[in-house]
Amino acid sequence: MSFLNQLKGKAEELNRRHNLLPIGQNRPQGGYSAPPQSYHQQQYYPGQQPYQSQPQGRWQQPPPGHWQSPPPPEGQQHWQQSAPPQPNYSTRPGGPPPIPSHSRPPAAPSAESSGPRVYWRPEFSPNVPVSQEFNHKQGHGDPWGWGNNELENYTPDSSNSFHTHDGKLVLRAISQSQHPNPEARYTSARLVSKATLGRRDGCLTAWLTLPCAEGIWPAFWLLPREPFVWPHEGEVDIAESWNGDCENHSCLHWGFYNAEDAQKHLVRGTHISDMPYRPIRYDFVWQCSRTGVRGDGKSEGGGRLMWYIDGRPVMKNLMPPGTRLIEDWTVLLNIAMGGNVCQGKTPRDGAYDMVVHNIQMSEAPDGGWSRFDNDWQHCVDGAVM
Repeated sequence: MSFLNQLKGKAEELNRRHNLLPIGQNRPQGGYSAPPQSYHQQQYYPGQQPYQSQPQGRWQQPPPGHWQSPPPPEGQQHWQQSAPPQPNYSTRPGGPPPIPSHSRPPAAPSAESSGPRVYWRPEFSPNVPVSQEFNHKQGHGDPWGWGNNELENYTPDSSNSFHTHDGKLVLRAISQSQHPNPEARYTSARLVSKATLGRRDGCLTAWLTLPCAEGIWPAFWLLPREPFVWPHEGEVDIAESWNGDCENHSCLHWGFYNAEDAQKHLVRGTHISDMPYRPIRYDFVWQCSRTGVRGDGKSEGGGRLMWYIDGRPVMKNLMPPGTRLIEDWTVLLNIAMGGNVCQGKTPRDGAYDMVVHNIQMSEAPDGGWSRFDNDWQHCVDGAVM
């Protein structure tokens, strides 16, 4: 074999091994290329950092993007889990595709900024504790695992929720199925805003990158301020997906899961193929100032609710009668693991991140209420589940 043929054969072998493109077939500059097929087969999406088990008594520096603690010294009976590094999501190797202008998180407000007035926007700074704006739910939600036989133990620890140096809030679910402490095998965060929606009319907006993997269920949703009567006082789901299907579920619930209340569960599914790769913009808009209040303090119903994804209306519905007044609802962010919704599937060992790039409440949606009126005429109603 000539030297030239040997060189050609070596190049072809490198192409196969490292998934390189032949000369003349370069990837477009600045564009996004899908990960190799084996990446999807392993279910390792951005936001999931698979752990690599090490031989007993040895610890190796994990590759970039992974973190784990060394094993305890010989004879020590407990783990000392070090805090995970705070990654810079704006510079992840490979990078997400460019964010459309209508999905890009807004810059810090200025005196010259136009548009609807923002009346709530928490500060995501390492110098500010997460607990300044959010309450941490804790525990397993006994006796039924938060009503769904879920696996996670919610904690207030900085390993499960923290602010990054580049101004993001991260909720991190950690699966360590072989951890000697059962309480540490599946840990996560569930945050409830201290602020309520606080207005009869308004818009809640969040830019989120959600983890998509088997056994993982991230959610951005609303419940009435505690104490409340579930499900009669209502539940709104703005962003949720499970088992890595990249299907968002916009939902409105105000009944039990039985035949009698079947009409009280409305949903619209939206497939977002790049859900784990970029910030997705989610808006929930409510217009309830014209609705009355019943003698028991609950809503008479009839207020208009609309869900948006990346600026596009995907579902609308009227507020059901008997639900809590909308201004008294709170915002929830959490990552659940396993359980009924995940069809009993258990997440692989690793860390799964929900990245909150920004979240805010405004007095009106982008484009104002005239745009909302127009969108209402063309948007579909929620469908019975």
